[in-house]
Amino acid sequence: MLQNLSLARIDLRGDALPEGPALRDLLPRADFDVSAALEKVRPICEAVHHRGDAALIDFAEKFDGVRLDQVRVPAEALTRALAELDPDVRAALEESIRRARLVHREQRRTNHTTQVVPGGSVTEKWVPVDRVGLYAPGGRSVYPSSVIMNVVPAQEAGVESIALASPAQADFGGLPHPTILAACALLGVDEVYAAGGATAVAMFAYGTESCPPANMVTGPGNIWVAAAKRYFTGRIGIDAEAGPTEIAVLADSTADPAHVAADLISQAEHDPLAAAVLVTDSAELADAVEKELAPQVAATKHIDDRIVPALSGRQSAIVLVDGIDEGLRVVDAYGAEHLEIQTADAAAVADRVRNAGAIFVGPWAPVSLGDYAAGSNHVLPTGGCACHSSGLSVQSFLRGIHIVDYTKDALADVAHHVVTLAEAEDLPAHGAAIKARFGGAEQWTRDRKVPEGK
Repeated sequence: MLQNLSLARIDLRGDALPEGPALRDLLPRADFDVSAALEKVRPICEAVHHRGDAALIDFAEKFDGVRLDQVRVPAEALTRALAELDPDVRAALEESIRRARLVHREQRRTNHTTQVVPGGSVTEKWVPVDRVGLYAPGGRSVYPSSVIMNVVPAQEAGVESIALASPAQADFGGLPHPTILAACALLGVDEVYAAGGATAVAMFAYGTESCPPANMVTGPGNIWVAAAKRYFTGRIGIDAEAGPTEIAVLADSTADPAHVAADLISQAEHDPLAAAVLVTDSAELADAVEKELAPQVAATKHIDDRIVPALSGRQSAIVLVDGIDEGLRVVDAYGAEHLEIQTADAAAVADRVRNAGAIFVGPWAPVSLGDYAAGSNHVLPTGGCACHSSGLSVQSFLRGIHIVDYTKDALADVAHHVVTLAEAEDLPAHGAAIKARFGGAEQWTRDRKVPEGK
């Protein structure tokens, strides 16, 4: 099967490259029906609402194969996990944390006051959410990197109460994976719960006996996590309904086919629905990349259950275009979670990209670097949402509050405009609220000295 491993081809050369939404519809995308999953998570979420920790314990037994004594992870388990962590893994996590802090600390917004007129100002004050629930997946793989990517921006934003959930693991006595726990300990997060999927989101949204409710839930996850986030949208803040991971590579004949193939495979190993898309104006590069796939796949893990289904699925393809300009149109229409630029003058090409979760420039900035140690965040928009959404950052955990401060004279100076607009919108009580401050409607009419039309 590996000898015949190839990506589907979409030829958009010549007159085949359409304009507008029609182009996006031609591009490969995984089937990810959150609406259908929503009905399945509804009873799970409501069970947590009504039965609290007891429901979480029952669902851990049903979905994770382990009967818990309690949902919250004991403090000694966090301490033990860190003490027993492989020193090389600890050093790598510490460096990842250090770099992430460098980048995210610079994102913190400062309050700013605009003096609109003498005596009239508007201040924008940035306030962190009070409490967040963070999610670290624990299904096919263990993701301590996702702990870092969620916790660091929340801490740098100044969130005071941070809790994290990750699925119970039967192999570890019902605790989340010990590397997850060790990462929490390194970051100083001591409120950790053994809860996975929709149950974790419901726990944070409603609160239970052991877990106070959160204002916001962030973190990647499977379709059940995405569906639960949609279910609770409006009750809690969310980062995004994350879908399967994606990589798009915009490359020309200068790209190394071995690098391109390796990078496509690196994302395909996440999930059978992971998307790997190469956009190129070089048919020769496309052929060379395909020749690299089989031997590289054969040399790695997760071949039959993830990589081959991902690369051969409808969500992965090679897209042929006439040139880099056309390639940019394609990648902007696609809006990839991760976009690599492997072209001549890659930095200039990358600067022209408008839609991507994160952009990786040139041959020495692969997506894997961003996953772990670039300093950037790897919780990014998927499914084309990069055309309107950003990845997780310090801003995700901040709320901008406008503070309006006007003196009597400053209000008097603009009052007639406010009244005029209120009456234009047929909202006379809005205007009356202004007139009341200047002696009421009759006094307003007598005292108004501003010429009509000013």
